[in-house]
Amino acid sequence: MSLEFVEHPAKGEHKATVIWLHGLGDSGEGFLPVASQLALPEELGVRFIFPHAPVQPVTINGGMAMRSWYDIKSMDLDKRADETGVRESAAKVEQLIKQELENGIAADKIILAGFSQGGVISLHLAPRLPQKLAGVMALSTYMCVPEKLTEEARQTGLTVFMAHGRHDDVVPHRAGRNAFDVLSAHNMDVSWQDYSMAHQVCGEELMAIRQWLIARLN
Repeated sequence: MSLEFVEHPAKGEHKATVIWLHGLGDSGEGFLPVASQLALPEELGVRFIFPHAPVQPVTINGGMAMRSWYDIKSMDLDKRADETGVRESAAKVEQLIKQELENGIAADKIILAGFSQGGVISLHLAPRLPQKLAGVMALSTYMCVPEKLTEEARQTGLTVFMAHGRHDDVVPHRAGRNAFDVLSAHNMDVSWQDYSMAHQVCGEELMAIRQWLIARLN
């Protein structure tokens, strides 16, 4: 079943797409206001797609059902992301990318972004795609099965924007740095930003995201 989403349409001609994945328990609506706040130049023609994760039980939350890209069985970082669930959600997000390609948007005009759980999916999927995207935005996040990237990656030189809070008590700062190190070791073009914040997105970070998106989609 294809993912449902909310969108912020391009002003004028649609030339580029940002697919932005939310975190655990949120929905596409959570990041929808960011599209307006970024105030990207109209001539870039950027459409934003904010998919909703499937509703499913989450083990660490007592099996309560909520929007989640994958189950979390343990808070230990090496066991936190359920690999099967990550791969299933990545396949669904890939369908959204395929739809954009079929709509005439080139791969180098598509950005895959994600916060927390959504970032895990973005970092998992983008290097494994047959097409090289314009870039990946990985916000306050970590990696699933980093040890499998060597044999599964189909991309090198992928441009990745990583940002993390120095006081993040949900996804530790070191987890983001570990992902940065793995991606760098695989010859990805990774930049790192960190901010004096917890598990969130701050205004300074949004300004950096805006500049990066303009640079990647120009």
